[in-house]
Amino acid sequence: MSLISIQTVSKSYWRDSLEIPVLNNISFEIPEGEFLGLMGPSGSGKTTLLNLIAGIDRPTKGAIKVSDTDITTLNESDLAKWRARHVGFIFQFYNLLPVLTAFENVELPLLLSKLSKKDRKEHVEFALKIVGLSDRIHHYPRQLSGGQEQRVAIARAIVTDPIFLVADEPTGDLDRVSAEEILKLLERLNSEFKKTIVMVTHDPRAAEKAHMLRHLDKGELS
Repeated sequence: MSLISIQTVSKSYWRDSLEIPVLNNISFEIPEGEFLGLMGPSGSGKTTLLNLIAGIDRPTKGAIKVSDTDITTLNESDLAKWRARHVGFIFQFYNLLPVLTAFENVELPLLLSKLSKKDRKEHVEFALKIVGLSDRIHHYPRQLSGGQEQRVAIARAIVTDPIFLVADEPTGDLDRVSAEEILKLLERLNSEFKKTIVMVTHDPRAAEKAHMLRHLDKGELS
């Protein structure tokens, strides 16, 4: 069963009166529970496609359906609520707030929910336990290694129990050992917790972990 359906999607940007095409008439399905790797040279449109799937950006043409929701028809307010409920984001540079502890960084997405303080605490502690950082719960980002910071970021991504995760070069800023730990964690989230993952990567080692690989080049998907 398809969780995400990309239907004849194109994306262009405008610079003054010049149209710059980035994605050209892309269609494909992502089954529920899939671990998809998106590869391609710089400028091929990988991050643009990821942003469209996650509802951060909108296609110029075409439709994107997640479950039964056509996210391209949602207004900005409804799209923001949909993202908060359904999508977990993992970035290359972690995007943690330096003035907040690991606990507080992971709790951030839950502050928009109706959960009680007690329930938020349970969710945060469980997410940090999954990523193996129960002993770093009160540490600030500056007190953590790069790999630990990325694990905090992954805990933040999963704390709302999203229906899928998008990861943009999740190992791009890590040394080889830390990168391998992060990839094992993503594999576990996919196999044990059944999280659908869409990952953009340049790293062949990361791509090997994906179950399904698609290549973008000059806006065309293969």
